[in-house]
Amino acid sequence: MLITAIKQTSPGRLTVTLEDEREIKTTLGVVTDLRLFSGRELDEGGLEEFERESRRALTREKALEYLSRRAMSRKELEKKLTDKGYDEEDAAYCAAWLAERGLIDDAGYAAAVARHYSAKGYGPGRIRSELSRRGIGRDMWDEVLDAAPRDDSKIDKFISSRLTDPEDRDQVRKVSAALFRRGYSWDDIREALNRFSADITED
Repeated sequence: MLITAIKQTSPGRLTVTLEDEREIKTTLGVVTDLRLFSGRELDEGGLEEFERESRRALTREKALEYLSRRAMSRKELEKKLTDKGYDEEDAAYCAAWLAERGLIDDAGYAAAVARHYSAKGYGPGRIRSELSRRGIGRDMWDEVLDAAPRDDSKIDKFISSRLTDPEDRDQVRKVSAALFRRGYSWDDIREALNRFSADITED
């Protein structure tokens, strides 16, 4: 397949036109690495390589754009790319490439998520839910939670802002339910309420 033209469309971006009038979007890096030029003939293998490397390069550029906005897990990045129409295999390849170079760090990202939600006063259950939603593997959850420092002041602050009468059973139940929704276990809730001389044990 003959290359009939190579045109720059923006900095670092080019369009390669083939003799069958197909136009392939690519990058300067791909054109340079594969030594492409107008008038060069590509065999079937060379054309496949060019198309594959072009897709991967453009996918990688988009991935780096996403990562420049905020950190993501590997799975989260893959989903973001495929949701935007990028090929699933190219997205997985790109995420692996970035992870190998330390540009995606699931362990570090998971620890940051856990610290963030813990600091906002959420319990382990909510943190596990957030880790799952962000594509962090279940095998990392316990390790991340074990490493997060326990801070009873967060749950105590929440209780003190909601509980005005420790002997009001209805109020205690409402506070308990709210804490459970925030991801605290019943054992943690019971222990915290005991510090306020309140009890969730049914009559």
